Amino acid sequence: MPVFNNSYVAPKFFILNGIPGLERVPVWISLPLCIMYTISLLGNLGLVYLIHQEESLHHPMYFFLAMLSVIDLFTCTTTLPNALCIFWFNLKDINFNAYLVQMFFVHGFTDVEFGVLMLMALDHYVAICYPSRYATILTNPIITKAGLATFLRGVLVIIPFLFLVKHLPFCQRNIISHTYCGHMSVVKLSCASIKINVINGLTVALLIGVFDICCISVSYTMFLQAVVSLSPADAWQKAFSTCTVRKSATIITYVPAFFTFFTLHFGVHTIAPSLHLIVANLYLLLLPPTLNLIVYGIKIKQIRDSVIKLFQGEKDPSIQDK
Repeated sequence: MPVFNNSYVAPKFFILNGIPGLERVPVWISLPLCIMYTISLLGNLGLVYLIHQEESLHHPMYFFLAMLSVIDLFTCTTTLPNALCIFWFNLKDINFNAYLVQMFFVHGFTDVEFGVLMLMALDHYVAICYPSRYATILTNPIITKAGLATFLRGVLVIIPFLFLVKHLPFCQRNIISHTYCGHMSVVKLSCASIKINVINGLTVALLIGVFDICCISVSYTMFLQAVVSLSPADAWQKAFSTCTVRKSATIITYVPAFFTFFTLHFGVHTIAPSLHLIVANLYLLLLPPTLNLIVYGIKIKQIRDSVIKLFQGEKDPSIQDK
């Protein structure tokens, strides 16, 4: 158990207590998590390798998809092993500084993922509305700068959260009913006013969330207007199918994220705590990395063809000629 020198010193450890009410069935919870994590780990690593190896996939759309896979892998890898230790070995203690580190990765990479989804929507818009200028607009330097800016945005906005939490008094309250290190979960334990923390969290979430959603909505609205003007039926169907794939990935990420965010900040008492935590775990740990892989891997023909080509051992003709 943690030791305190006085009532206002931050605890040396927090205790992540898992999911309330489901303590007696940890195996049934952990096995699906472990299986899905293994699938997403192998699948996303394979997808990144495929995009790196296949020259036919060296296009902005697939570079952004590789970024999304890397982010998903980092997010679930920094949180799921800790959750499995809670379920399997009852290892619930986590060092205060380790809590802050995991919180940094959880919220930072979640913000980066939102940014990458926005970039993918803009890429889709440029590809449909300006096909002749696509290669000149989305050059490799532009993609690199956009990816770096998105990463820095996600990292920089979370740094104030760490400093604010670091200086909160907890008065020997250190038990958290959760499986990973979230911002509001620890802030609510403080015995001081958390108004600044709440305002900071809401401001950042609304600014980033509203900005990204507005960009995505505008890009898809203009995309649909361009699709309507396409004369061949097969071109219209192909473009609309691609739009559906990307919107599915956006919905998979945003809907559970906003559900988790608002229930934590505003305490919706009609929702059972166990349900909220299950949704939070699925949204953060498994839904994006697993379902994004399934959605893109199954629906995008170029990826399917590249996978088949890779397993058949076929080589690019240009490589064979060399």
